[in-house]
Order: sequence, then C-alpha cells, then structure tokens
Amino acid sequence: MMKVLKRSYLALILVFLYLPIVVLVVQSFNAGSSRALWEGFSLRWYGELFSNKSIMDALYVTLSIAVLAAFFSTILGTLAAIGIHAMKKRPQAFMMTLTNLPMTMPDIVTGISLMLLFIFTKVQRGYWTMLLAHITFNTPYVILSVMPKLKQMNSHAYEAALDLGATPVYALFHVILPEIKPGIITGALMAFTLSLDDFTVSYFTTSPLVQNLSTLIYSEARRGIKPTMNALSALMFVSLLILLLIVNRRTKETNN
Repeated sequence: MMKVLKRSYLALILVFLYLPIVVLVVQSFNAGSSRALWEGFSLRWYGELFSNKSIMDALYVTLSIAVLAAFFSTILGTLAAIGIHAMKKRPQAFMMTLTNLPMTMPDIVTGISLMLLFIFTKVQRGYWTMLLAHITFNTPYVILSVMPKLKQMNSHAYEAALDLGATPVYALFHVILPEIKPGIITGALMAFTLSLDDFTVSYFTTSPLVQNLSTLIYSEARRGIKPTMNALSALMFVSLLILLLIVNRRTKETNN
C-alpha cells in the first residue's frame, strides 16, 4: 500500500510539473490562435516566429551572450580552480566557501547587487553589463566542475614536468589541462545552459533596449501571450532539455 501511495505521489508531482509544458508544446502546433480550441496541426507560429525581428534580435543577444559568457567564465573558472587547488587546506576551504556562496544566494539578490554596482559605478546598463553579469554568476559553476578532476589528478605530475625541464606554461597546457579536460567541457556546457536560461539576473542588469529571450517573453506575457510565444517557449524547452541531458551525462562521466 505504501509503495502505491509513494508512486502515486511521485506521478502526481511529475504531472503537475510537466503537464503545462506538454500543453504549451502542443498549443505551439495549433493552427488557430485560440488556446481553448484545437483547429488543426500547423507550423504557422514557427514560421511567424522566425520572421519576427524582435524575437530574432533577442535570440542573437541570448546566443551571443551565452557563448561569450561560457567562454570567459570557463577560462576564469579553470584558472581559479587550479589556483585554489594549489592552496593549503585551510585557505582552500575558505576559498571554496566563498565560491559556493554565490550559488546558494537567490538570483534576485545577485541581480539587484550587480544592478546597484553598475549604477554606483555609473556604467550604462545594456549588452555588456548583461555579459559581465553572466560571466560573474557562471564562473563558480565552472570552478565546481573542474575541482573534482584536479583532485583526481596525480599531484606530482606537474612537479615532475618541471623537473624534466618544462616551463610552467608548457606544463599547464600539456600536463594539467589535458587531465582536467572533461571537467572543463562540463563546466563550459553548464555555463552555456545557465546563461541561456537566465531571466532574473538579465532583467536587472540590462536596459529595455537590449533583451534576451527570457526578458522578451516576460515583457510579451504582460501584454498577453501570443501563439508565437508558445512556439518560442517550446523551442527553448527542447534546446535546454538536450543541453541538460548532455551536461548530466558528462557530469556522471567526470565524477566516475
């Protein structure tokens, strides 16, 4: 009896979470604009989606910021992880606490604090401030992905390379980075996914003239949901689902 109740409870939770998404995806193929009446299968809203300039501009902002944020946060996070790993036990524990702290804070706290920073420094909010914000909140996740591979690596490999005549830079690129490559790739994918999916931090660190897909959907939803938004949301859901599956698979491989 308890097993049946547990399974029923789990099934109810899954239905509650995913049924609205299923309805949204189905409605994106509805030929009509009514959400209450099915008027036949059609790709009409996907066609209108890709011909909408504001949505295409937001898509460009979203993808370009996600790629750039993933690139820079991966470099910063990898170098930071190597530096933290080289520390002694107590300083390392302290730095990891500082690194994990931004990940435990609500996104709205991060977004508002970065917004206040940009206002205080009189930096005009827009594309570049959004990019800086995404790099900021992505970097700790990269560090978290790279650190396990550093701990698995032979601690004497770097020193042995130096003893054999390698320069520190050569040893970094030919000894350390190849060993921690799976963690770096996982961190980069995670940073790209988080940047692609972010709304709260983006909302507080950009201007109304520069919008990514999440802020665009929010602004459009306030005026009423259009069928093109169903198509856009469906594409975002499928894309993020694929990316998350890849990240989860690579994370399992990294931990193993």
